[in-house]
Parts: sequence; structure tokens; C-alpha cells
Amino acid sequence: MTQQTKFFAVKCLIFFLAIIPLQTLFAEDSAFLEPSVSKEINAIITARQNPYLKQSNFSNRTEDLDALYKRGNYQLLWLGNAKSAKNTADALDLLANAATQGLIEENYDAQMLRTKRSLALTLSPTSYKDLALYDTALSIAVLRFLHDLHYGRVNPQGINFKLQLREKKLTDLPLLINDSVTLNTVSQLPLLVEPKLHQYQKLKSALASYRLIAAKSPAFNFSIKGKLRPGEHHPQLAELSKFLASVGDLPETGTVSPTEKNPKYTANIVEGVKKFQLRHGQNADGTIGSSTVVALNEPLSQRIKQIELAMERLRWLPELSVGRSIIVNIPAFQLWAIDDISNVDVNITNMRVVVGKALKNQTPVLMAQMSYIEFMPYWNVPKNILKDEILPKLARNPGYLSAQNMEIVGNSAKPVSVSGDAIEKLKRGVLRVRQRPGNKNSLGKVKFIFPNKEDVYLHDTPANSLFSRSRRDFSHGCVRVENPKALAEFALKNQGNWNANTIKKAMQKSAMQHVVLQSPIPVLFFYTTSFVDQFNNLAFYQDIYGHDTVLMEALKKTDDLSDQSIFVSTSVEPPIPNGMP
Repeated sequence: MTQQTKFFAVKCLIFFLAIIPLQTLFAEDSAFLEPSVSKEINAIITARQNPYLKQSNFSNRTEDLDALYKRGNYQLLWLGNAKSAKNTADALDLLANAATQGLIEENYDAQMLRTKRSLALTLSPTSYKDLALYDTALSIAVLRFLHDLHYGRVNPQGINFKLQLREKKLTDLPLLINDSVTLNTVSQLPLLVEPKLHQYQKLKSALASYRLIAAKSPAFNFSIKGKLRPGEHHPQLAELSKFLASVGDLPETGTVSPTEKNPKYTANIVEGVKKFQLRHGQNADGTIGSSTVVALNEPLSQRIKQIELAMERLRWLPELSVGRSIIVNIPAFQLWAIDDISNVDVNITNMRVVVGKALKNQTPVLMAQMSYIEFMPYWNVPKNILKDEILPKLARNPGYLSAQNMEIVGNSAKPVSVSGDAIEKLKRGVLRVRQRPGNKNSLGKVKFIFPNKEDVYLHDTPANSLFSRSRRDFSHGCVRVENPKALAEFALKNQGNWNANTIKKAMQKSAMQHVVLQSPIPVLFFYTTSFVDQFNNLAFYQDIYGHDTVLMEALKKTDDLSDQSIFVSTSVEPPIPNGMP
């Protein structure tokens, strides 16, 4: 063959390949490339209904479903190729294992799709409608599962969790599914979309462990009269020690023999109880009282539910940037200042906090950026505290403001003498009350500002005795920190001349000092009643605000989560805070 002839042959081959659809070249992997199949798939997408599914309407997943099938020219994705048996089996196993992620298998029609699978794999190539129905049903189910796994099932804004909304989609679910089917890696899809947070991975592991414990352990019910103290005797100590061992609070070697009739509450069991108390937000004194009994008798199914709710809430968080972060878990009454959110093994500053009162001054869930610190701050008394607390006391005692180191000021911040006229102007909002810097100041010696609509912040407090209590919801909404100096050192690390010594001096001066952070720090006020701490202890906390109950009710709805609800961004600038202590 001459060189010219070879060149002509190559040109003919290129022309031939160009006019043939790519899928036709792989006919052995795509047996049903028919216009009729495309027509049926398009009809299902247009109707936004698939009768194979319990929740037949898939309006909120239509965009993703269309994008998925558009990639394959609206041909079958799961059926009609050499990999159909494996890919469909892997997809169904993925749905059947939804519980490992704290999700519900029934929400994804796994059993129905498994029942119809055998018939779907043997359908005639001309059974266009049935092929399209099963193929799209499986795609919708997988899309629903992955969407729930990545974004959660509930819109946090709808239950008053003011978290930062995502600005755009960073995860292309149709592309991931298409590539996984092509590469025969469908079973790996959950790893690609589940939250990458270390906390989520730890909770997923804890969920599996607690499910095993619940399956093996009989129901436990501990009963006492009054309190059980170390050294005393109790007939249920064998059961108690076995339970503590099952949840990891006591070594198996430390359990009491079930043949012992009236065993003694010995030191090793006391240590197990202390660890249990610590993990359940109680004072770890080893004495078993009513609150410890309530925690011991809580069914493990409830603990499993708490873990599932915690995993759901973590799905709501947008992709967090690397670097420093401050996290407050409200029901845990704790704060963590983390040097690198992507690496939990680095230095972590942990301290106790006081949060808002449960009944009327709840600390909000929010995300914001800490931008500045005030040493020796003024406290501008909020209107509701002025109305409900300050004015009644001032009416009874004209010297109240002076005794509390408070003053009346106007817009110019110039002090105004206490008088009948000044009090009337306070009531009308013309004047306001502020507390001067000093030892009596409700904000203590430093406050940490991250502008937000809720007008809350972190701050010091003169009421340090509250930190010794196990339940610490006493504030008007802001969060009081146990060690403000350590938090200031964290916030001002590597910033100019700031160090432990200069911070200490700033907290001793009489005048206020305003310090802008060179690098703003993300702040997250979060709410979860199950949490794995930096020592890998799985902790459970009381649902002080009733948010778990609200979330469980919201999760009863099976409607698909709308993308619009989680991607709409707000543009309203938050106010500069005056704040509540």
C-alpha cells in the first residue's frame, strides 16, 4: 500500500468514526441504544413522576436526573450493558446500607428495586417503557441517597439554625454517578460525598459500635433509693459493671461476678461511673444520684438516635476552610479553639462556657467571622434587659446605676445625670444605659466580636462560680468563656507584639482597647447532643433547648430537600453588636 493510499484510508476511518454516535462503538456495553428508550426516559423526566417509587414525584431531583441522562444521550444508564448485573447490585447494596450513615433505607425504595431487579435485567430490548422506568427509578433513588448524605434531609434555616448557606454546588452528583457506573466503582460513591469532617467519621464509627452494643445488650434499668456512694452495697452492681463495660467505660476485667449477691461499690466501678458521668455532661464525682440513674437507664436506641441527629446536622455545614476556627457546642457548654480545622491532631484549646437560658434567652446557632476584640469593654445594655431588669430596679433605687458602675448616655456617649426626664427618655429609647469598664462589668475584661444578626458574642464574666456547675445555661444569649485570656492568646497568635504578657496587661488597664484581627477567625455556634471530643470520648448531652425534638419531627417528612433552600445566599449586612451578656 502506497503512502497516499494509507493517508486516504486514515481519512476515511476518521470520517466514519465522526458520523457514528460514540455509544455505538461500544454496542456490547450498551445494548439498548434506541430512540424509543430515549423518548421514554425524556417522558419520565418531563412528567417528574416515576410510579415505581413510593415517593413518585421527584421534582426537586429533576435537574440532577436530567443532567445525569443528558451525559449519555438519554440512554439507559444501569441496564442493557455487560456491567448491568454488578452495577445494579452495587447500587442496591449502597441503598440497603443507608443506616450506616444514619439514614433510612426505606426512603430510597431499596427493597422494591431489589425485587424488580431480576426482571429488569432480563427485559426484552423492546420493552422500552419498563426499561426506562426501572433505570430512572434506580437513578432517582441513588440521587436521593447521595443528596441526603451530602447536604442532609432538612433545611437548617427552616428550624432556625442560622448556618451559612452554600453559594454554589461544589459536588456534581450526576457526574460522580456517571463516572462510577463507567468505572465500575458504584460502591465507592458514599466515600465521595459524605462530609469530610473528622467529627462525622468518628460519629459514623460510633454509630456502628452502638448498634452492635444495642443488639447484644439486654435492656438495663438501674434502681436506687436516694444515692449510691463509693463503698456502699447494691444488688445490681454486677449488671451495672457489665453495662459500663459494654459502652467502654469499664474494662471487662473490672466487672462484678453475677453470682455475688450484694456486691460492694468498689473503686474500679466508681472510676467507670465517673467516666460515664463525664461522657454524659455530669459532675464526675462517682456518686450515683437521680441524674446519673436517668442517664444509665436511657435506652441505647435513644443514644443511637442522638448520634444520627448529630450526623444530620454536620451535613448542613458548608465546606469549611482550613485554618483556625472556634466552635461552641451549646448543649455541651464547651468551646474548642482549633489551630487547623482540617487537622484535629494539632493544638486545641478547650474550655467551659455559659450559654443562654433555656426557656427565654437561647444562644442561637450561627456562623460568623471574629473580626476584633475589645479589652476592658463597655457593656451597652440591650433594650429588653433595660426594660425588664434595669428600669424596675432603678425605680426602686435611684442609686442602682451608680452602684453597678453604670451610666446613662445619649448618641454622643456623654453621660447624663439620673433624673425623671432621663428615665422617661430611657423608656422611649432616646437615651441608653451602658456599664463602664471594671471589675463589675458584666462582660468582664474582654469580649470577642463576630458581627451577626443575633447580636451575640463571646466574653469574659465576673461570675466565675457558674463554670463549676454541670449545667450552665444562665446568660441572656451571649456565651461567657471560662478562660478569656487563653482565648485572646489564641485569637492574637502571631499578631504583632501580642503575647501572653501584653494580653494580661490589656486586661488590667482602665481604658477600653479595640484590637482588629489581622486574620478573621471563623466562629461556629453549633448544637449537637452527641459529640466525640479531642480525646475520642463519645459524649451525650441533655437536649436543653429541645432542638432534637424539633429535628426528629422535621425528619418525619420524606419530601426531597430543595436545592434552592440550601444555596440561596443572603446579602444583608449584619448590625454592629451592642450585645447581651
